Amino acid sequence: QVQLVESGGGLVQAGASLRLSCAPSGRTFGARAVAWFRQAPGKEREVVGSIGWSGSATYYHDSVKGRFTISRDNFKNTVYLQMNSLAPEDTAVYYCARGTSDSVSSRQSDYDVWGQGTQVTVSS
Repeated sequence: QVQLVESGGGLVQAGASLRLSCAPSGRTFGARAVAWFRQAPGKEREVVGSIGWSGSATYYHDSVKGRFTISRDNFKNTVYLQMNSLAPEDTAVYYCARGTSDSVSSRQSDYDVWGQGTQVTVSS
């Protein structure tokens, strides 16, 4: 059973940057898309972005376009979320998830394996 492990969260000030990492334990992602989701207190979980296996296909939520970048290193079996110009509204628990196919998607139902999440807190 593959498990996903996120790392890189923390407490930063507005305007700072963070890079989150996601790696599967014991296995590879396979030829699957990987997405980042987030859930803020009192809000529903929402997609941040997704990346296909080759890295050429990406999707971003409008709220993070131009600030966040998803990338993957298939040799290192790791997916990254580079977050720049962080704002207090980016505060949330960030989750990575493995897709059921190589297609990027914003739908949670298109992802079958989820990590435990990493907390990102942005102070004003």
